[in-house]
Amino acid sequence: MTTKTLDFDCELKATGDTGTFEGYGSVFNITDRGGDIVAAGAFAETLAAAKAAGRLPAMLWQHRQAEPIGVYTEMEEDAIGLKVKGKLALKTARGAEAYELMKMGAISGLSIGYRVRDDSWDRVTGVRTIKKADLHELSLVTMPMNDASRVSAVKTIEELDSLSEIERHLRDVCGLSKSEATAMVSRIKSVSRSDSGDREPLAADFAASLKARAVF
Repeated sequence: MTTKTLDFDCELKATGDTGTFEGYGSVFNITDRGGDIVAAGAFAETLAAAKAAGRLPAMLWQHRQAEPIGVYTEMEEDAIGLKVKGKLALKTARGAEAYELMKMGAISGLSIGYRVRDDSWDRVTGVRTIKKADLHELSLVTMPMNDASRVSAVKTIEELDSLSEIERHLRDVCGLSKSEATAMVSRIKSVSRSDSGDREPLAADFAASLKARAVF
């Protein structure tokens, strides 16, 4: 059985200058230009097996097996589709190139490499529904088939505009636990207030403080 690919032009969000990003590798119940639909739960078994093995599907560039560009750190199904978080290898030429193109909006597509285990066909519409699939890899691609969604945002740390976003950055990008991130924001807030009276500290103050503490 050969591995097939299915493309999505999905919501990708770069979350900092560390190469970390998040988005959807597959959107459920959307018919792509090839006439395929992915049903909710299609990846449940393969994801459970991957997590048990401690190894998520590969992150590739344009489905080229010889060109891994990073790793996925989280992968799960939600009500929308296959939600992923990943980290590009910025010290490699291809990883750095992919991230720069993502921030520019030149790359916004994700494409799954999979093998079908269970599917059904609608003879009237000609649409195939993929019910179960073994997911092998998830690539960043230039020309996806599914136009369900687009890049939503590309932010650097200077552009974080709320305390909750800064705390989330510390957790998702810097790898801090929730308690550690909360404590860090509290300490930075305290320092900022001591330097500027009782005013509410601005996001720029936090960004500068985070950079000074080299926590990202």
